[in-house]
Amino acid sequence: MAVAQTTGGVLSVPVIDIGPFRSGGEVERDAVAAAVDGAARTVGFMQVVGHGIADRTIDAFVAAMDDFFGQDTGFKAGYRCPPGVNRGYTPPRSEALANSLGLVSAADLFEAFNVGAQARDFPGLDLPPADYPDNVWPQLRGYRDAVTDWFAEAGGVARTMTRIFGRALGLGEDYFTPVTDHSVDVLRTINYRPPPAGTRLEPEQLGMGAHTDYGIVTVLWADPVPGLQILGGDGGWHPVTPAPGALLVNLGDGLARWTNDLWISTMHRVVPPRLDGQLVRRRSAAFFHDGNVDAVISPLPTCVGPDRPARYEPVTVGEHVRAKLAGSRGGALTEGAEREVARLRGGTPG
Repeated sequence: MAVAQTTGGVLSVPVIDIGPFRSGGEVERDAVAAAVDGAARTVGFMQVVGHGIADRTIDAFVAAMDDFFGQDTGFKAGYRCPPGVNRGYTPPRSEALANSLGLVSAADLFEAFNVGAQARDFPGLDLPPADYPDNVWPQLRGYRDAVTDWFAEAGGVARTMTRIFGRALGLGEDYFTPVTDHSVDVLRTINYRPPPAGTRLEPEQLGMGAHTDYGIVTVLWADPVPGLQILGGDGGWHPVTPAPGALLVNLGDGLARWTNDLWISTMHRVVPPRLDGQLVRRRSAAFFHDGNVDAVISPLPTCVGPDRPARYEPVTVGEHVRAKLAGSRGGALTEGAEREVARLRGGTPG
């Protein structure tokens, strides 16, 4: 896999206005696609504005997050699901994202709550409940409505991005529709809270360990608080703070495989957030658009040639995501992540 490029020791995440793609003509759409292609080839992250999500939707969603994470431990624990079910509440120190790279690491400090696409959302397709499990909903006034609204809005941005991807790759805006029309989508709301006074942190313990995302594209809302870091080609970790009104968008391993590593699934992590040297709270919400469980990921025709042979064997989205989740949530070290590990350790196998 490729790595994010730095210039003079600086890693720059471009701000891209996708409004002209949503409402413009061919010239405007080509310009947005070219900007996304440039970011995808060099950084794998971008800051997206012009996404069209109303402030009131964001405000209601963030208030719902605060309401849930502000509840006592017993209340939240009542919505915990088994590790094999990617839904419900995750307490602090119960996951280790670096395990998804096949690496042993200290448990991460974040707490989270997951909802996602359910089998019942796609009647007639007979989708496997293990990959499309039912959601569990906290009994909090307004929570379900606010989170459902955000799920729909973030999903709309993700689908717009896949249309841009198709255009940027010379395959047409509808190219990814057949592999995303019953996508394994998950919304993970995340809370990084300062640990209680006197808590001993393990060596190199992180808010969220180093990892790449698993699917096609991630749409991230985050507080403008330090913590998120991207691994650059210089081997250093570079901080990224969201621009006002922007959503962070990054590519996942699935899209890197589809593009035969022309586009980058960027390694990132979250260090314990600090302001003026003090640990502070940080909130984020990641919408993962992973693709259909039965879709086959194999290098795209425009990304393979005599000078660039296919680097990956075909794998289904379901097989790929299950292996990654078994690492991060189930504690089983993921096999076959040699390229990701090499980037983390400073090398890049071909």
